[in-house]
Amino acid sequence: MFEWQQQIQIITDEIDQCIKNYNDEALTLRMLAKRLGYSEFYTTRKFKQITGMQFKDYLRCRKLAFALKEIRDSDKRIMQIALDYGFSSHEAFTRAFKNTYGVTPSHYRANPQAVILRTKIQPFDRYFLGLQEIGMMKSSASIKIYFVTIPAHKFLYISNYESNGYWDFWQKQSLKQGQDQDTVCGYLDSIKGKLDDGGGSETNSSSGQIMAYIIDPGGRLCDWGIERVECYGVRLPANYHGVIPPHFQLRDVLSAEYIVFEHGPFDYDQENRSVEEQMEKAMADFDYTETDYVPDLTPGRIIYFYFDPVKGWKYMRPVKRQADKEHYNEKMV
Repeated sequence: MFEWQQQIQIITDEIDQCIKNYNDEALTLRMLAKRLGYSEFYTTRKFKQITGMQFKDYLRCRKLAFALKEIRDSDKRIMQIALDYGFSSHEAFTRAFKNTYGVTPSHYRANPQAVILRTKIQPFDRYFLGLQEIGMMKSSASIKIYFVTIPAHKFLYISNYESNGYWDFWQKQSLKQGQDQDTVCGYLDSIKGKLDDGGGSETNSSSGQIMAYIIDPGGRLCDWGIERVECYGVRLPANYHGVIPPHFQLRDVLSAEYIVFEHGPFDYDQENRSVEEQMEKAMADFDYTETDYVPDLTPGRIIYFYFDPVKGWKYMRPVKRQADKEHYNEKMV
């Protein structure tokens, strides 16, 4: 089964690459099955078995997701967008768009709203499947540590008071109606103006989606000794007044100072575990006495967690000036 999950991952990667390049000729079941060395029938059967979707339905939904964001973010004619994404006519594109999102492309362009986009399927994850690293390669890169001031912004998110870690978070969210990973990430992918959006198609910080931990006395005590609530969402401009999807919260975040622990790009399959260990050690060992800062554990402050192997791994933790250090030391004692 793991081998076929990896094969289907190759297909989903290829689908996104072809869609980005408007390469519709290469985006056929025949071409993709040929690349894997299997028949079209066997490939589509395994695709449905592993993803729960028919190949043609997944392909159509991914094309529409890319098309919607181009309608939202560009001035390109809708007819041209329809042709670029493989639709034979304006009518065919409009019909598919409305059946999927409930509005026509022209109405959406005039009135953007939060809709659930079909995010990229990730059927093969080495760590989620418990396969560990390939070759146990250890990252040799150093952790950069520095302080920054983040301007005022807003944070749009869902939260969970009981979860402990990324996978546990989504497992618990899946038990809540309308708050599973596909739905949440689909909504977030449709939000325009995300501050951290690098244009990626993965459901991580490459597309502006990030984990966060809100310090809260009513939250769960984590390994860092902090009571916090786990969250998943996007940072937005301070003047954002767009729609808030169902079950989401929108919080104002004031301008403040943070300490950043950052590791550069890494090989997810081979280095993820060792990078995680390095990051945790760097945060645990950091000596604030040599700086002008101390950690800020004020309820409501947010720790941001950026994860994108192509760009790197980064924690941004709130701090305050040394003038408040005596109060911090008394609290820790």
